[in-house]
Amino acid sequence: MPSILLTLLAVLAAYLLGSVPFALVASRVFGLADPRSYGSKNPGATNVLRSGHKGAALLTLVGDAMKGWLAVFLAAHYAPLYGLGPLTVGLVALAVFFGHLYPVFLGFKGGKGVATAAGVLLAIDPWLGLATLATWLLVVFTLRYSSLAALVAAAAAPLYAILSWGNDGRVLVIGVIAMALIGKHWQNLQRLLAGSEPRIGGKR
Repeated sequence: MPSILLTLLAVLAAYLLGSVPFALVASRVFGLADPRSYGSKNPGATNVLRSGHKGAALLTLVGDAMKGWLAVFLAAHYAPLYGLGPLTVGLVALAVFFGHLYPVFLGFKGGKGVATAAGVLLAIDPWLGLATLATWLLVVFTLRYSSLAALVAAAAAPLYAILSWGNDGRVLVIGVIAMALIGKHWQNLQRLLAGSEPRIGGKR
């Protein structure tokens, strides 16, 4: 099979995996309302937590992170076996992330991508992923703003990548993910500046 066809199939599979809405899966497992019907109406872990069910929020968080990690891990493992290079792995990373942001199963209206981005980063480089995750956790536990933590971590990830690798194709992939994630949080940034952004555990 031609390399370009294999790459396209890998990208398609990654996009479909990214499109799996674990917020809805977790809500149905625990008998909760559709997360798009309350709070921020965002199908993500933070909004599911507003239902008051920590188990559902945790399942959403783990599921969204794992799909990002799994897609990139499999691509990195199998690409060399089929003569595919780092470009395929990078495209898979972008595909699974944008699948979460614009899922075909939800009419292309998905989550904001924080957990999936974390899974992607951990698969690309565990140390980079852990450094970015530590940045997110630091902001979350000190200020209790999930959106601010996401914005700070998104800005930090490309800087960590540049410091680690310099001029490397992976920096471009991480930069694109970071910019998309920041764009998804633009309204949150406006609310943060206005002082109206809810904290974790609070209600809208």
